[in-house]
Amino acid sequence: MTATVPVSVESEIFYPSADGQPVAETYDHLYALLTTLEVLKQYLANRQATVLGNQFLYYAQGFPKLRVAPDVMVIFDVAPGGRDNYKTWEEGQVRTVIFEMTSFGTKGQDEIFKKTLYEQLGVKEYWLFDPKSEWVEQQLRGYRLRGEIYEPIEDGRSEPLQLRLVVEGKLIGFYRENKGEKLLIPNELAEALRQEVLARQQAEELVEQERQRAEQERQRAEQAELQIEKLKARLRSLNVDPDTIE
Repeated sequence: MTATVPVSVESEIFYPSADGQPVAETYDHLYALLTTLEVLKQYLANRQATVLGNQFLYYAQGFPKLRVAPDVMVIFDVAPGGRDNYKTWEEGQVRTVIFEMTSFGTKGQDEIFKKTLYEQLGVKEYWLFDPKSEWVEQQLRGYRLRGEIYEPIEDGRSEPLQLRLVVEGKLIGFYRENKGEKLLIPNELAEALRQEVLARQQAEELVEQERQRAEQERQRAEQAELQIEKLKARLRSLNVDPDTIE
């Protein structure tokens, strides 16, 4: 007799969304993670994509221990918004780009295990960023999937994201390929907004100053016209025709 597995078995399997471990090894790693997450979320807003940070990625249905937690992962062609975890069999899409904020302590995990896993899962690009410059040459290293094999990225570009990546201190700078403009990080966005508000206030002040100047000119013209009318009236009282006076 052939055994059958009840449909309810899968629904009873628990897939945790947290393991009680720290989000990042150091403040620099955490800041790089959160900044990359926020920049890419802003960049892909209103797109059919999601950007997740330190969420469990489950890649084998029915096996909750087969999981990994990428620091930042970008997935296209899925519903926007956050998730507590990401199950590949439910979403139906391969992770497109993954970033790991690496350190000397996680070197083996990031450069060997995760690289091999992401390659097998079909992740199109895998980037390693070393904010403390502990082992990655020039801090940033990328791999791009060609066929079924990762090849080193030599051009500093993310093809799926259409962005150019540049090391800027302890952060990754992202630049649009078509315009070359930088995607601003949160504090830069705040400063840009402050400057925009300041410029708007200055423009409004200039408009108000111009309005006041025009009003003063109008009042002076009215006063001059009134003085002329008074003079004409005085001349008429003296039986002098004002129009005959040049």
